[in-house]
Amino acid sequence: MKNLSLHHIIKEPTVQKDKTPVLFMFHGYGSDENDLFSFASELPEELFIISVRAPYPMQPSGNAWYAIYFDAAQGKFSDDKQAIESRDKIASFIDEAIDAYDLNADNVSLLGFSQGTILSYAVALSYPEKVKNVVALSGYLNQDILANGYENKDFSKLNIYCSHGNVDQVIPVDWARKAPISLSKLGIDTVLNEFPVGHGVDPRNFYQFKEWLSTVI
Repeated sequence: MKNLSLHHIIKEPTVQKDKTPVLFMFHGYGSDENDLFSFASELPEELFIISVRAPYPMQPSGNAWYAIYFDAAQGKFSDDKQAIESRDKIASFIDEAIDAYDLNADNVSLLGFSQGTILSYAVALSYPEKVKNVVALSGYLNQDILANGYENKDFSKLNIYCSHGNVDQVIPVDWARKAPISLSKLGIDTVLNEFPVGHGVDPRNFYQFKEWLSTVI
């Protein structure tokens, strides 16, 4: 593990290719880099996997990509300014990591959960030249943290897999259902794969996105 701008842990590929594809993992609010990393040993063996810790530590433990406030007047709302800062930190970190670990810049996948998915959407749509594939688990598309003019970019090489629990009490499934509609307007064809779970990843969900990843990398 190298000393880059965001703390991370890695799993090197067990099957070597001439150009190594990379998968970046972005955890949810209040978690850390170890959470999604539990998937790493089960994912395609040619992937170099980098699981990233969000930059804002929380008390007593865990980390966030941006603050979520609970306010009597506004209810629950996100700090979009912080989210945009994290979006750009991730975009820079992708370049750093590709350079540091000698990875294939044309074969970059992002896997996010919850807040990590919201950021993965934001990075991929704001910087589609950096990202080939996105696995978007239990999140939603926040239009307010996308780069200005993003809708004019080239999304022809971008593949997105979306899934959600249809009894999710943290992020309502209705929010997630809007993503494929917005993405289709950009020419990105995807569907929301729904599973009968709450805010988590069903085993069937895991095997489905694993299979999907193996076809797009």
